[in-house]
Amino acid sequence: MLRRAVSSRFLAEWERQEGVILAFPEEQTDWQPYLDEARQCVVNIATAIGRFEKVYLLCRDTSECASHFETLDNITFIEARYDDTWMRDCMALSCQEDNQQVYKGFEFTGWGGKFDAHRDNALNKYLADLGIFKPYRAVDYILEGGAIESDGKGTILTTASCLLNPNRNEKHDQKSVEQVLKQELGAKRVLWLFHGHLMGDDTDGHIDTLARLCDAHTIAYVGLPPEDDEHYETFVAMEQELKAFRDFEGNPYKLIPLPFVPAMYHDGERLPATYANFLIINGAVLVPTYGVATDAKALELLADVFPKHQVIGIDCQVLIKQHGSLHCMTMQLSKV
Repeated sequence: MLRRAVSSRFLAEWERQEGVILAFPEEQTDWQPYLDEARQCVVNIATAIGRFEKVYLLCRDTSECASHFETLDNITFIEARYDDTWMRDCMALSCQEDNQQVYKGFEFTGWGGKFDAHRDNALNKYLADLGIFKPYRAVDYILEGGAIESDGKGTILTTASCLLNPNRNEKHDQKSVEQVLKQELGAKRVLWLFHGHLMGDDTDGHIDTLARLCDAHTIAYVGLPPEDDEHYETFVAMEQELKAFRDFEGNPYKLIPLPFVPAMYHDGERLPATYANFLIINGAVLVPTYGVATDAKALELLADVFPKHQVIGIDCQVLIKQHGSLHCMTMQLSKV
């Protein structure tokens, strides 16, 4: 029997949202050396989101977690077990099939087997059983939310360094990856970046650290560093790729170069700090800041890009110590 053709669509981040999922940093994890600071950062993110929409906060102990908040407005605590707090990459994706909501849970392997992720990989079914992801469908394919951007109209923006990496889906070439994106996420076309990578990035070059769709015609991206910076050549090449892209109507994108964050280090390692790791929610855009001079310019540029949103800076200096930032910590539940 032939399978009926299904009209699929991966919802854009700027579409209407029900809420955002976060996870509270716990002891006995890599957050332990600066646990209080990390927890306060998550409290700040959750409180800011809660002004606009619901927060689903995973935690080990509800009462202990709630004690860190001055207000519990719009926050639902969910007791769960997890390996880490990077919800962007292990949570189900908000999709539409034949005009109906569906959450699709892909396999998560700790960014190509770099870290243990068996608890994180079990979260989608757990949340589906609780009714958070409803309806829910599991997809037997490795894919992280931070690796793909959608304009909601059939365009997927991604990086070759991640999606074509054999540590994700062995023996999958560009054509077969695009076929999965077409079948599961309704991709009509895939825009591939072959350049651009931040030192210290464990994800093999997630798109949400490099270039972000702000609407169907606009891309904000990591601008050029100083010429003597080790990143310079690859970001010059990435910028040229972006200039060659066309939107779904065939026009050049409006490109917004964000400041390149000055070099930051922790324990002798360069950190992948980036302003591209912002989060779009209902009525606001949350932007990571790093306590450096370029923060103000990044907020100013994004305020121009999102004139109908409040642009809110969140100090993420502690998050970047673990090589991630604000968008990496969150996953929105967009609604059809």
